[in-house]
Amino acid sequence: MPEQLNIRREKKKIWSHIRRKWLEETPEETVRQEFVCHLVNQYGFSLAQMDEEVSPPGDARGRGDARADVLIWRTTKDKQDGKKALVVVECKADNVTIDRKTYEQGAHYAQYEQARFFVTHNSRETKFWKVDHARRFPNFDEITDIPHADASDKEVEELINKLKTFKEDEFADLLHQCHNVIRNRDKLDPAAAFDEIAKILFVKVAAERDMKKRRERNNLFTVEFLDSQRLTDDPLGDLFQKTKKVYRDDKIFDDEEEINLKPATGREIVKQLERYNLSDTSEDIKGIAFERFLGKTFRGEIGQFFTPRTIVEFMIRMVEPKEGEVICDPASGSGGFLIRFFEIVRQQILASADVKYQSYKDFAYNIKGITEAKRAELLRTKYAEIQDELDQHKEGSRLWKLANRCIYGTDANDRMARTSKMNMIMHGDGHGGVHHHDGFINVNGIFEGRFDIILTNPPFGATVEPSDVVHDVDATVSRDAVERYTKDYGKLYTEAMERVQAALNKPIASLFELPKSEVKKGETIYGKIKTEILFIERCLDLLKPGGRLGIVLPEGVFNNPSLAHVREFCENRAFIRAVVSLPQETFLSSGATVKASLLFMQKFTEKEKSTFDSKFRKAEAEVTASYSKTIETETKRLEKLITETADANGRKLFLKELAEYKKRMDDTIALESRALLKERFPYPIFLYEADRVGITATGDSDQNELFPNDNLPSGVTKTCLELNQEFRKNPKAFFLTEAVK
Repeated sequence: MPEQLNIRREKKKIWSHIRRKWLEETPEETVRQEFVCHLVNQYGFSLAQMDEEVSPPGDARGRGDARADVLIWRTTKDKQDGKKALVVVECKADNVTIDRKTYEQGAHYAQYEQARFFVTHNSRETKFWKVDHARRFPNFDEITDIPHADASDKEVEELINKLKTFKEDEFADLLHQCHNVIRNRDKLDPAAAFDEIAKILFVKVAAERDMKKRRERNNLFTVEFLDSQRLTDDPLGDLFQKTKKVYRDDKIFDDEEEINLKPATGREIVKQLERYNLSDTSEDIKGIAFERFLGKTFRGEIGQFFTPRTIVEFMIRMVEPKEGEVICDPASGSGGFLIRFFEIVRQQILASADVKYQSYKDFAYNIKGITEAKRAELLRTKYAEIQDELDQHKEGSRLWKLANRCIYGTDANDRMARTSKMNMIMHGDGHGGVHHHDGFINVNGIFEGRFDIILTNPPFGATVEPSDVVHDVDATVSRDAVERYTKDYGKLYTEAMERVQAALNKPIASLFELPKSEVKKGETIYGKIKTEILFIERCLDLLKPGGRLGIVLPEGVFNNPSLAHVREFCENRAFIRAVVSLPQETFLSSGATVKASLLFMQKFTEKEKSTFDSKFRKAEAEVTASYSKTIETETKRLEKLITETADANGRKLFLKELAEYKKRMDDTIALESRALLKERFPYPIFLYEADRVGITATGDSDQNELFPNDNLPSGVTKTCLELNQEFRKNPKAFFLTEAVK
């Protein structure tokens, strides 16, 4: 067995076991030496079959600094005989974002060396790749691992054939196995079985986080721990009760909720899951695996559906999220929009940290007259400073703010709220702002005028009835939550919750303008209204001035004459930036038959709203004045006929004619006023009708014209996203200015 290695440090230097000399400890060198120890200790490679800082042969660029961080030969003899290395390792400092550029750099080194494998590594991400030298570049594919030192030729070949999806499928399959165990042993229906898995996953995550927080090795989420609890009949149930307290403010679990499994079944699920450390498993593996499990279970067995990933990706790219912005989805479902927002902004933060470090590194290497030791010290200091900014567990850091202050969602379905939170945890977190709550009613950090971005796919077809009222539970918030959110948002929060208190026992519709109502005997009576219509108003209310909205809506909202008042409501409050019509089959695989479109709006700033209202009033006044004499003359004529007509039926007919005339003229004035307003408050609207959006009627992957990808439809040279970006820069180029001859 190769000797077990440990990192050696002395006087701000770090020991290279391979080169057998002390080196200045830079952030990059630390990562490399730690990984060398890992290669020896975990993979069984000897120091004699590795080398560092080697210029691969055939370096086409001819650069003296183009060196592979680590090369690994199949055997020590292969290295001594001058044969090609088996593996190339490319290391980066922990704050450096490992991206496509890094992958290609590692692939180029592997190409020059003719190595069969390469690794890209820092402590944030390690990926393994195989290289097919029979293919032209790019000729590399991600796989599950590299061979261990004692791997046979057969094992090496088997490893080459195991693409990365193996790990994702393995975890997804494990979740399915757990689902089947619960259904078979406890005879629960698919929905109930899923709920029990969700509860146990929450227990597992809470136990692992508590272990990390306390820096203890004793993992409570193990069969060994459960079996040691002889003083209780239900040790897993006891852990669940503790877990409920962790998520108390999110209202994810009812106070009386329990794990509804036989102890032996719960023990078996823990046994299945305990070998996976979710805290250490990378987000791209556990996140994708959990979504695969969700997609199959919900669509096939529970009947819920999620917004297709291609639609989520397109909508999030259309609103262009940035660091520091706050997002909400008031019908969050599985959390797809919130997760993608988190991933994109996190990548922005890591990329900016990368630029910051690389810039400082260039600066440090251009300082003249300092020693290598001093330069290494400068790099370590800057590295530590940047790492501090990226520590997601440190309150106030950039990633902590993203995860804890920028992501909010709510879902009225308790199962979906739990799913959303667990899905976010699997993808890297940001779950703290997600709640089980009615999306129409303020709760905790979700209230009017607070969000830069709203992205949502609200439920279609359902209605909000007059009997749907604001209940006590909708306004009940724990004392801890009140203290926290009052501290965070002050008067805005207290006023938002006062509005909920004032609406107790009143119809939810009373909180909004769009629902139609009438007064009977001094009481306002509200009619029923489609949920998607009410969500439009709710989303606009939640936005800050200037905030952006992307919402999935049935196409009838855009073309149904009876909903003209809804379209005018939107026009009075926001710019209509884009409407993208989706093909009929987009949601068919989810069981939804309604043809949908995507509506993108940007709420007016206070100045824009003032300008709009002023121009609207003037347009209305001008049109009204233009008809005033005509209306006055006709009204007097009809009123005279009413007065002079002795027959009651005749008077009734003239009264009806007068009412119809006034209604007709009011409609005419409103129509012409809005037409005049549009002339005086003009702006372009991007319209697009999509045929292929990345998903078929059966739910399979398809060609996609919405945003740049590897499966564009034939003939598509610019995607919808790219056309929209060009349209925003120069909309005039999209309008025909001359008749085509």
